[in-house]
Amino acid sequence: MTETATTVELGGRAVVMTYSGIAAEYEAMHRRAIVVDRSHRDRMRFAGNKSADALNGLVTNDVTALGAGQGMYAAALTAKGKVVADLRILRLETDYLVDVSARAREGWTSLVRKYVNPRLAAYTDVTASSRVVGVFGTQARYVVEEVTGLGHSALGILLPYHHVTVQHDGVEMRVMRSPDLGVEGYEIFVLPEAFETVWELSTKAHATPAGIAVCDVARVEAGRPEWGVDMDDNTIPQEANLEDLGAISYTKGCYTGQEVVARVHFRGHVNRTLRGLRAAGTVPPPQRATLLDVEGKVVGEVRSSLTSPRLGGIALAMVRREIENGAPLTARWTVETGSQRAGEAGEAGDAETAGAAGEAQVDVVALPFPSP
Repeated sequence: MTETATTVELGGRAVVMTYSGIAAEYEAMHRRAIVVDRSHRDRMRFAGNKSADALNGLVTNDVTALGAGQGMYAAALTAKGKVVADLRILRLETDYLVDVSARAREGWTSLVRKYVNPRLAAYTDVTASSRVVGVFGTQARYVVEEVTGLGHSALGILLPYHHVTVQHDGVEMRVMRSPDLGVEGYEIFVLPEAFETVWELSTKAHATPAGIAVCDVARVEAGRPEWGVDMDDNTIPQEANLEDLGAISYTKGCYTGQEVVARVHFRGHVNRTLRGLRAAGTVPPPQRATLLDVEGKVVGEVRSSLTSPRLGGIALAMVRREIENGAPLTARWTVETGSQRAGEAGEAGDAETAGAAGEAQVDVVALPFPSP
């Protein structure tokens, strides 16, 4: 890749923030497609006759229900039902590939080492021995068709996280349907030496090189939480809307943290949920800003915060359940809140709020944000 890039560190790895600017890359995504390096996510392979059972005991979804070529979204929890990591799980021909965000890597790895017997379910970190090219946008399937040789009709009927393996022009690729950005998308898993070839083929098929900043914009617009930003090990899965995103099975066997998740589902409700916020202009309130209702009562906290080329200042926030969509709130922050927000890597926020105390009016909106 020879394009000019702005690079930052995310989860201990260097990633490209943007090549040509968020606005240009956003427009490209909605006019045709963008190509993104997704290799900074961690990948772990599980093998052995007990690998399905081992994973099933750790995550919220039913791994044993997967057939070869299928995949799912899930979460791994503490014993108290709090989210350690959210995961994409792919069933390969005989093994399983677990893909996790860079921020959640440490928690997930610790959980695996604690609970999985490697003699029964051998697990291997395959992050360094693989790379991932993401193609997202309104015409993504046609770009991927030219890159992989798979027909656009076959790509279009792939379900989320389902995947196929192909050989094209001497390159072996695993192509997965990815819903992570709320637009049509595919991720192509390849050996490291094939990465540049697949990237160049994507650009020749008129996909625009893009960084993670525009991906954050699309992710927030889609209402999809990022571990370490919108949820963490103090968050119950239903608070982060993981049930709505298909990450929880209520019919599978036992897993770590199941009692809390089941109790919320069958007997009660969570007191807060992830919601959208819209500011009046292009500047969003900073991450960790406090949210107050019309009576001055604290009712939430801002999480992901950024400027959308289409919607202006938007954010994801943990908001009390009783606050209705459409309600006006006041976001208030201190100098420390704004300054901390300025140092966050991997976020596409506006620096105008950084390093200064202030407040802004926002409206609560349902997720996902309205489509273009």
